Amino acid sequence: MNNNLVVLGAQWGDEGKGKIVDMLTAEADAVVRFQGGHNAGHTIVVGDETTILHLIPSGILRQNVDCYIGNGVVLSPHALLEEMTMLAARGVEVANKLFLSDGCPLILPCHILLDQARERARGKSAIGTTGRGIGPAYEDKIARRGLRLGDLSRMDRALEKLEAVLDLHNFTLKNYYQHEQCDYAQLADQLHTWSEIMLPMMTDVSARLHDLQQQHKKILFEGAQGTLLDIDHGTYPYVTSSNTTAGGVCAGSGVAPGSIDYVLAIVKAYTTRVGGGPFPTELNDSVGEELGRRGHEFGATTGRQRRCGWLDVVALRRAVHINGVSGICFTKLDVMDQLEELRICVAYTQDGQSFESLPFNADNIENCQPEYITLPGWQTSTVGMTDFAQLPQNAKAYISKVEALLNVPIDIISTGPERNENIIRKRIY
Repeated sequence: MNNNLVVLGAQWGDEGKGKIVDMLTAEADAVVRFQGGHNAGHTIVVGDETTILHLIPSGILRQNVDCYIGNGVVLSPHALLEEMTMLAARGVEVANKLFLSDGCPLILPCHILLDQARERARGKSAIGTTGRGIGPAYEDKIARRGLRLGDLSRMDRALEKLEAVLDLHNFTLKNYYQHEQCDYAQLADQLHTWSEIMLPMMTDVSARLHDLQQQHKKILFEGAQGTLLDIDHGTYPYVTSSNTTAGGVCAGSGVAPGSIDYVLAIVKAYTTRVGGGPFPTELNDSVGEELGRRGHEFGATTGRQRRCGWLDVVALRRAVHINGVSGICFTKLDVMDQLEELRICVAYTQDGQSFESLPFNADNIENCQPEYITLPGWQTSTVGMTDFAQLPQNAKAYISKVEALLNVPIDIISTGPERNENIIRKRIY
C-alpha cells in the first residue's frame, strides 16, 4: 500500500505538478510542502476557475485535506497572507487547515532587495532568479543568523535578531550595491502583525506527520521547481537554493527515509526551461515556437516565457536515479498533437565522445550536442482522453519508447489542464 507519496518535477520545473497534486489529493489526507518558497507556481484548473498557488500546498482546494508547510520552506509572511486573502475571497477555508512549521526561515524585505540587487549586478551572467529573496533567506539559515517562524513567539528575541540581520544586510545594500535599505522600525511593526496571524497556525510539523503515519493516513509530499534545479544535483550555478529532489522530503519535513512508499516524477512530454543555464535540446525555430504557443509556456510565478525543446532522456536518467523514481506522470502530451515528427535526445556528444549520463555542473553541459532518435507524430487530438486504448498508435509508441529508455513505467498521462483529463494506468494510492 502506498500511503506516503512524493510528487516532484523531473526536469527544470514547470512540468504541471500542481494539477497532478490536486488530482491525487482527492484520496489524500494531508499535503506537505518541504522546500522552496513562493518562487514556485502551481496552476490548478477546476471548471472555469484557474488558481495559481505559490506557497500554500495545492491540497488547500480540497475540503477534507490538511496542508503543511515544513521547515525546509523559506516562508514569506507577505506572500502567505496575500495568498490566504486570495483564497478566502474564493470561499476557500485556509486558517483552520494550514499548519506551519516553527522551523520555517522567514523571508524579510532585505532578502528581496539583496536578491534583486545581485541579479542586476551580474548583468549578462544573471542566474535568472525570481527576485523574491529565496536565496538570501537560505543563506541566513545556513549562517545561523536568520529569523524563524518560532522566533516570533518570543518577540523580544526576534527583534534582537532582526536588528543584527538588518545591520549586516543594510551595510551590504548601501556600500556594495548602492541600493536602498530596509527600515528597522517599519519591519519591527510588521513582525508583530505577522505573529498575530501566523502563530496560531504554527505547529510541530514533524510530530504531526509522524502521528498521521501511525494512523496509516495518506500523505502527499509536494515538490516545487524540478530535479535539475536542485542546489546540489542540478545544473549549478543555474539552480534554485534548495534540495528539490526526493532526499529533500526528509530534511524539509522531518519524516524518516523509510517512510516514503512511492516517488512519482512529473515529466513534460517535451522540455522547457525558464531563465539562464544550458539547455542542449532547446529549439530556436518554428517547432519551439509552436510548443511554447500551444503549451502556454509562460511562468506561473514570473510570467517569463519558457524556452522549449525536445524531450531529453539523458537529463531524465539522472532525475530517475537521484529520486528513486517509482513511476512517471507524463504531462502535456496533447501539446504535440499537430507535430509531424518528434525527437528524443538519447545521448550527448562532446569532443567526439558520446555519453548517456548528464554531466555535473552547467559548464560541463554547455558544449554538449544532443543525439536524437526520430519518431512519427500522430497529428490528431488527444485532448481530454481518459483511456489508453483511445490514444493514436504513434502516441502509444512514443510513450512506450520513453518507458523503455528510462526503464520506468508511465503510470499517469495528462491529456489536458482540467483535473479529470488524465489516463490512469495505475492507481498510486
